Amino acid sequence: MEIKVMANILDKNDQLAAEVNAQLSRRGIFALNLLGSPGSGKTSLLERTIAALKDELRMAVIEGDLFTDKDADRIARQGVPVVQINTGGGCHLDANMVKGVLDRLDLENLDLLIIENVGNLVCPAEFNIGEDMKATVLSVTEGEDKPLKYPLVFKQAGAVVVNKIDLLPYTSFDLAAATEDITSINPQITLIPASCRTGEGLEGWFDWLRGRVAAKKAAAGRQGN
Repeated sequence: MEIKVMANILDKNDQLAAEVNAQLSRRGIFALNLLGSPGSGKTSLLERTIAALKDELRMAVIEGDLFTDKDADRIARQGVPVVQINTGGGCHLDANMVKGVLDRLDLENLDLLIIENVGNLVCPAEFNIGEDMKATVLSVTEGEDKPLKYPLVFKQAGAVVVNKIDLLPYTSFDLAAATEDITSINPQITLIPASCRTGEGLEGWFDWLRGRVAAKKAAAGRQGN
């Protein structure tokens, strides 16, 4: 019975996720579901991304968190629209939550919507929230064993940012081993070693996002013809 209930929950979520994605796709908006552990640097990556791209891409952010709005406040200071979703202790966002806040954003004037999910390497990977693609942030302070321990969040990602590489000399993190494990789980993945503190490697992340946004706009244009 528990398995059937879970299947029903996921089926309903997938239906709502399809509605969210259709609503965004009609407007050519690329939606990114940003995943990672607490402290991996998701919000720092967002701040860097907004600073680098907000003058060329029309951006908005949905912030998912258990209770607080501290991350949303950080993003709001970057000068882009942001909506906070508090899950009340829930370990992930779902499609219904995202659908419920879309009317608070000016969708007619967006190119890129980034949804920062609740910090967790397990639950968020199970739920499609209407995104075009997932990206995962892994920090070197977490250890290189995480991809094999939590393979789904890496298998489903289009890109992985290995953050805090400026700390590599001070940790036992094996970047080569992590790279091998991640690419064995997902051979098609784009892997980007970077540091949100120093900026090293982030241009590769910005270029990856630019490419995804351009591809989504092109696809929307073809559908409109």
